[in-house]
Amino acid sequence: MTIQRNTVRPEAFNRAIKLPFELRLKDFEIAMQDVYDFFYDVNKHLVSKGLKRLDDMLRPANMSGTISDMLSASLGKHSRTLVQNLFPNGHPDLIVDGIYPGNSMKSGVEGVEIKTTRKAGGAVDTHGARDQWMCVFVYGVDTDPRKAAVSRAPMTFMEVYLGEVKLADFRKNPRGELGTRTATLDKLGIARLRQSWVYNARPRDS
Repeated sequence: MTIQRNTVRPEAFNRAIKLPFELRLKDFEIAMQDVYDFFYDVNKHLVSKGLKRLDDMLRPANMSGTISDMLSASLGKHSRTLVQNLFPNGHPDLIVDGIYPGNSMKSGVEGVEIKTTRKAGGAVDTHGARDQWMCVFVYGVDTDPRKAAVSRAPMTFMEVYLGEVKLADFRKNPRGELGTRTATLDKLGIARLRQSWVYNARPRDS
């Protein structure tokens, strides 16, 4: 038995959506497939050495961070107008090419912030509420301990949303133990984001 290779489903894209910044559905398809191919190559090597899959090794937060970085890099490479923000932990992750000096900006407005989560529907914590274009990738991981690693389904993108959200769309969350402030789209905000869906690979009755 071998590790499964995942493939993006072209029929799951929303052909009616109007994307900002000259983005194309093909940009998303390529970026998602880049992530799939990376996990396939790495997991195939790990399992051949008797090790766990990367999916099983990484903590959820680390997994999300890794996927976010990979998606930002790939979208920045293939997009017609967007590039990766070169400022460490700068916002947004993707900025319009040439707008900011050296394509590096600590806090800008011209671009798209990339988020990933395992939460169905795209609700995700952010480090600050602000006006922004937000893109949320929802993915699933098969960590069923009853299955052998090679029998588990590969990491799969289930939903993608991309919409313009405003400061008023967020609710502030209580401080955590480490005092980190976070904000999440409120009920109306997340409902509006979900209307701007880019990809939905879930069964139609779910």
